[in-house]
Amino acid sequence: MAKKIILLFLGFFLIAFGTVLMLHANLGMNPFGTFHQGIASKTGLTFGVVSQLTGLGFILLAMLFKIYPGVATLLNMYFCGFFIDQIETSQRINIPSTLFVRWLYLILGIFVLSLGIYTYLHTHLGAGPRDGFMLGLVKITKSNVKTIRTAMEISVLIIGTLLGGPIGVGTIVSAVLSGLVLHFIFDLFHYNPSEHSHLSFVEFFNHLSHNFN
Repeated sequence: MAKKIILLFLGFFLIAFGTVLMLHANLGMNPFGTFHQGIASKTGLTFGVVSQLTGLGFILLAMLFKIYPGVATLLNMYFCGFFIDQIETSQRINIPSTLFVRWLYLILGIFVLSLGIYTYLHTHLGAGPRDGFMLGLVKITKSNVKTIRTAMEISVLIIGTLLGGPIGVGTIVSAVLSGLVLHFIFDLFHYNPSEHSHLSFVEFFNHLSHNFN
């Protein structure tokens, strides 16, 4: 369990690092960013509140597919943002001066973020809101991660754009590549999400209680 907790936080850090790289590529928000900003512009809610409500909505949808929130679900919602803030505060990553390096940031960011998703999901301690919904769709449709993730990214991008959310060329590239890269990394590490179940909150604490007793 200690090893899983370490991998869990490593995954969160990689997700944050990849997110910051994509942000500093300055080629456009990611699809969910466009989606959140579009809803915020229409409702008057803040970007952060929309992000939180969207996360809650995806958790509820995932539960319909019997993907229940676990300890990693809650930790994901807090620590990814926490690590993003820490990386930003360090001011070690700035917007590159050349277009080539900005594109390098974007592509590298997608790979690092996808590696982070694999790293924390591999612990089977729960899935973040969007990842849990993705896993649920993979299981019930018997489709692959590439198809499901790409469909999710493109769908929220279209909705966000229609709602007036900002879009850049990097937004489109991210929507197209995110599912492909995540699928590649899962294949690289021979990880099939449909063959694994995640511990719910109750199962996690029962497991800890059993070990201590």
